[in-house]
Amino acid sequence: MQFIETRGNDGIKPSSVPFSEAILNPSASFGGLYVPEELPDLGNDFLKEHCSSHYKTLALDLLQRFGIDIDKEVLEEALSRYDAFDDPDNPVPLVEIEEDCFVSELYHGPTRAFKDMALQPFGYILSDLAQKRGENYLIMAATSGDTGPATLETFKNQNNVKVACLYPDGGTSDVQKLQMVTEDAKNLKVIGVKGNFDDTQHILKDLLASEDFKSELKERGIKLSAANSVNFGRIIFQIIYHIHSYLEMVRNKTISMGDKIYLVVPSGNFGNALGAYYAKKAGLPVQKILIASNINNILTDWITTGTYDLTDRTLILTESPAMDILKSSNIERVMYDKFGAQRTKELMDNLNDDGKFQLSNEELESLQEDFAATFSSDEEGEAVIAVYAKKGYIMDPHTATCMKAYEILRKEKLPTVVYSTAEWTKFSTTVAKALGHAVKDDLEALKWVSDHADAPVPSMISGLFSKPIIHTVVVDKESIKGEMLNFL
Repeated sequence: MQFIETRGNDGIKPSSVPFSEAILNPSASFGGLYVPEELPDLGNDFLKEHCSSHYKTLALDLLQRFGIDIDKEVLEEALSRYDAFDDPDNPVPLVEIEEDCFVSELYHGPTRAFKDMALQPFGYILSDLAQKRGENYLIMAATSGDTGPATLETFKNQNNVKVACLYPDGGTSDVQKLQMVTEDAKNLKVIGVKGNFDDTQHILKDLLASEDFKSELKERGIKLSAANSVNFGRIIFQIIYHIHSYLEMVRNKTISMGDKIYLVVPSGNFGNALGAYYAKKAGLPVQKILIASNINNILTDWITTGTYDLTDRTLILTESPAMDILKSSNIERVMYDKFGAQRTKELMDNLNDDGKFQLSNEELESLQEDFAATFSSDEEGEAVIAVYAKKGYIMDPHTATCMKAYEILRKEKLPTVVYSTAEWTKFSTTVAKALGHAVKDDLEALKWVSDHADAPVPSMISGLFSKPIIHTVVVDKESIKGEMLNFL
């Protein structure tokens, strides 16, 4: 299968590329993104075939049905990284918290967040490609807290790859920051940025598209790629667990094959939601995808009114920092799929030039065929955490935003999957506060919640506090490029 461009072709880049080229060089014409030329059929026949399949078997078949130009042996080795998750037989548990509500726990990998689901196998594939081509790559990552640790973890000590990870100083939890700044592999560089996530992501996209920066890297014998969800290598792995969740509900007899369900996705950069959209379009029986945001609720505005307006907004730091995002990359891929390249380029140009765009009534109706959205405040999220803690289930503040969507957006009482994108341990001070014990220190919060809620802290989290700090650099936005070049 070939991959094509969301904003059309500029006459310089090839009009279509294979998967390997799309993940190694993810910047498309006019600053756009790569998308698959078509989606495979993942409907009833595919689902029935995998009703009893292991997660890795399901994943391998899906990847092969996309016709990607990666050898089966490489894919199998990449997927074997799921064997290091908490339960190799079931890396993505589905847990019932209400009679018709199930939590898909995506955080059982090495960095305790859903980004491991994509980045663990993706990192192996990209490193293998670089080595086979005899090429050296700089992988850039901009993080709101989870992509960074997962990127560093998957690429550490890999040959032919160096990683520069940008995080907003003060914009992550203490645990998320420690996961990054304590990494000691020689091929990793972590850079704190005086700004917010949108600033770091904007810089990443600019550098990906910068011919001057690429020329400077070329002089050093280095090529450029990215680990954010601008890279379709991330998205393809984020389709799989939505299908897995559906099959788990069939296996536990909550639904029969072909029954429709709701999916509730906490979303900032929209990659997780895009994976759900592609699964739905390819045949997964989904009634609608319900988007949960925090008070940086630009996605709610987009889905409910068709307006995407940055001109009167300032990013607000919240207790769900992975969703503290105003420029959501993957809405572009949805708009391309619905409105085509010409209209997508027009809309994205309006956003870049004027800070806003407006969908037509017909376009909004099309968007709402697949999505509905709402948002929660920190206080609403804390209340949800407290309610479910009393029921014996501890959730993080991102997962907590989903419960409002579950309660108010479902038009029918269909079984529902809520996606839990991070373990509570990454946001322990918020969880402790929700349970009635306000404390600013993560270490104290982890111990208190663990003792009072019978919630174990995994060793990869507790061990962070005794590791030495390796990366101490915090710079202005203008200094990031120079810091990367110094690292190289």
